[in-house]
Amino acid sequence: MTDETLPAGTPVRRDGEATRTLLLVHGFLDDAAVWDGLVKAVAGAVPTVRYDLPGSGGRASEPQDMGELSLTLFAGEVASVIDAIEGPVVVMGQSMGGQVVELAAAARPDRVAGLVLLTPVPLGGTHLPDRSVAPFRALGGNPEAERAVRARLSPALDSDALDRLGRAGRLVPAAVVARYVDIWNNGVAEAPGTSAYGGPVLIVRGAEDGFVTHELVAGTIAPRFPGARVATVPGGGHWLHVEFPDILAGEILAFLRSLDPGDAASGWRGGFASQSASTFAARFAGDVVLEASVLVRPLAGRELVATALAAASAVYESLEFIAEVTQGTTTYLQWRATAFGGLPISGVTVLEKNADGKVTRAAIHHRPLGAALRFSAELRDRLAGTVPSAHFFEGSAGTAESTETAEPDPHRGK
Repeated sequence: MTDETLPAGTPVRRDGEATRTLLLVHGFLDDAAVWDGLVKAVAGAVPTVRYDLPGSGGRASEPQDMGELSLTLFAGEVASVIDAIEGPVVVMGQSMGGQVVELAAAARPDRVAGLVLLTPVPLGGTHLPDRSVAPFRALGGNPEAERAVRARLSPALDSDALDRLGRAGRLVPAAVVARYVDIWNNGVAEAPGTSAYGGPVLIVRGAEDGFVTHELVAGTIAPRFPGARVATVPGGGHWLHVEFPDILAGEILAFLRSLDPGDAASGWRGGFASQSASTFAARFAGDVVLEASVLVRPLAGRELVATALAAASAVYESLEFIAEVTQGTTTYLQWRATAFGGLPISGVTVLEKNADGKVTRAAIHHRPLGAALRFSAELRDRLAGTVPSAHFFEGSAGTAESTETAEPDPHRGK
């Protein structure tokens, strides 16, 4: 099986024991066919499964109880599809589908190997005022208005793409359209500050999306997924999977490769997401060395380094991995974060691994200097009694001790 469109609950058998399946969940006004371009772009690389949400596509003619339609109902359907798929699943949802797949992934953490959120609506909803949400609720049965909304939010959609999307939107009954708007706008009441799904996460948005903006992703969505990988496609809009399916496929396949056990970056991101020393330690060589701009002296040894990183991960209030490059046995990760009540911190991490895929060296470069010094002092206090204070800077910016006495690196010259 390479691609399958199915109703919820249909048994699915996936070819191959080691291959993950990509489960695709569409958003507002769409149906399973919206994924055609992406499915073609990933063909041969990963099996895909997709299905129609209630009231959409092949299910548009089904009678619907408006009071029953909810994110909980949709997530339950997605969970049943996950149960029907043999082997690990990566779930991907677009727009309102992002709310749905987050809930489903949290309900099936042992089955879901990764979560992809494409131009996602926040789980807690957008909470637009009535005057702003009313035009969306009125889109059912109004193809001209629907086309205008799509064109405004996805400027790269051509006339043919708008026609295809319009055919899907016209199938959705007006009452279902209005109900769906209320669902994604209201979201989940009291959505947790940190997602209940703690596995690997990729968030993708289009740079020209006026609905899921950079500010929304950076300030509301990404902070709920510590260690998430965030990607922005230049020129892309809200229907990024229709505008640039090949570029999106590249981001997804890179994310899938990062889930492989030997991938150094995935274990690193997973450790920061879970804030777990054991998650870090599982990817480290026994003699791993950690260097950092917040350390006066390197740390060496699996348990010590893992303990220090688990403590460091808890200092961050938000953390996004925004770029990744691998060359040979070395991986470079660019990231940005906040700590200490919203103080911005950014930097680059360099990971080197051995032939077994274990990390032997990690170098973390923080900036700006003032934030790095403050981070060092905080980490020193949190690790008191575990790591000697001589490894950290004393005091705040301007009082840092010299680093010229750093201990020799046991890997230097190897």
